[in-house]
Amino acid sequence: MNTTEVKGNWDEQKGKLKQKFAKLTDNDLLFIEGKKDEMLGKLQIKLGKTKEELHKIIQEL
Repeated sequence: MNTTEVKGNWDEQKGKLKQKFAKLTDNDLLFIEGKKDEMLGKLQIKLGKTKEELHKIIQEL
């Protein structure tokens, strides 16, 4: 997953992630250019998922 893929429809993906994982907040899903890895790290900790699992979840949205 590259930055363009995430950034392109991030608002839509963000909503779907919040529906799937109710414990996620807007701050958890704050996408800042150059900070993708930091955001994914926070999601890994909060959801107990690996980076690969997160990539798969986001791609399947």
